[in-house]
Amino acid sequence: MMRRLIGIALVVLFAAGKADGRLPSAVPDADRWQLQGRGEMRWFGFPIYDAKLWRSGDQWRNDAPYALELNYRRDISAERLVATSIDEMVRLGERDEARLQQWRAALTRVFPSVREGDTIVGLHEPGRGARFFHNGRPTGRVDDAALAAAFFAIWLDPRTKAPELREQLLAANEK
Repeated sequence: MMRRLIGIALVVLFAAGKADGRLPSAVPDADRWQLQGRGEMRWFGFPIYDAKLWRSGDQWRNDAPYALELNYRRDISAERLVATSIDEMVRLGERDEARLQQWRAALTRVFPSVREGDTIVGLHEPGRGARFFHNGRPTGRVDDAALAAAFFAIWLDPRTKAPELREQLLAANEK
């Protein structure tokens, strides 16, 4: 019984999320998305961002649309965001240098620098690409399914650098 109560309390806390508990209204059907899981990314004990994974259906599936929301807890330049993303894609196996250069250019177009308190949302559209939002406003889209898959793998691939965060993001909510 206690375990069930703790589970319900965690679901309530997860659902509270942001003050409005929703994705940016620019995301299609933003009010219908459900929170899948959330966690915190730390580096050497310092908080970097809080992350939330949103699903569009009754359960999270890698082949269905989903959104990753990152609320930054420190300032990070756009150049650093792009470089770190590319480094992680290489670590996860991408080796084609020409492709990586194209991806670097595409991410540079859609990623702004962030300040503490800013939010970036990436909307994964499997088979098509991804759309990105900064503080609720669209920053652009990437019409490259391979880039989108490689980008979201940074958090969701079993080989991620942050397995605890992945586990928290993929944790299923009880109803």
